[in-house]
Amino acid sequence: MSTPYAAEKLIAQARQLAAEYRRTMGKPLPGISNEIAEHDAVRLLGLESKASPDAGWDAVDPETGHRIQIKSRTIFDESKGGQRIGQLKMNQDWDAVVLVLMDEDYEPYEIYRAMREDLESFVDASSSSRSKRGAMSVARFKIIGELVWDSVNGHRQEVWDNQAD
Repeated sequence: MSTPYAAEKLIAQARQLAAEYRRTMGKPLPGISNEIAEHDAVRLLGLESKASPDAGWDAVDPETGHRIQIKSRTIFDESKGGQRIGQLKMNQDWDAVVLVLMDEDYEPYEIYRAMREDLESFVDASSSSRSKRGAMSVARFKIIGELVWDSVNGHRQEVWDNQAD
C-alpha cells in the first residue's frame, strides 16, 4: 500500500505525463483524467475512496453517507462548446455525481456536484435519446449541479452542507 505522499507524488507525475503526452501527440492519454479526477475529488472534498468497479460509485461522503460517482472533463479550449461528460450509470445505486473540471495541465479548477434526483428529473424530462442513456454536456451538468470547489476559493462547505438530507 502506498503512503499518501507517494500517491501525491504519483498523481503529480501523472499530470505532467498526461499534459506532455497531449502536447507531443496531439491527443489525450486515455483513462488518465479519470484517475487524476478521482484522486482530486477525494482529496479536495474530503471524500472516502471506495474502489469497487461493480458498485456504480467511486467514493462516499463521510458526513452524509452519500455514494458519489466521480466524473472528469479536461477542458483544453474553453472557447469550444459541446464538451460532454462520461455516461452516468443511471441503473446503479448512487446518490450524487461530482464533476471535476481540469485545465490543459490536468489541474482541477472547478468541481460541481449534482444530486441524483436532479439528474433523474433532467433525464426523465428530456426527449433526447442521448440524455436518456445518461449522457450530458458539461454546460448542462453545471446548470443542474452546484459549484462545490474552485481553485480560487477552495471548498465551499456551506453549499455542500445545504444539500445534505
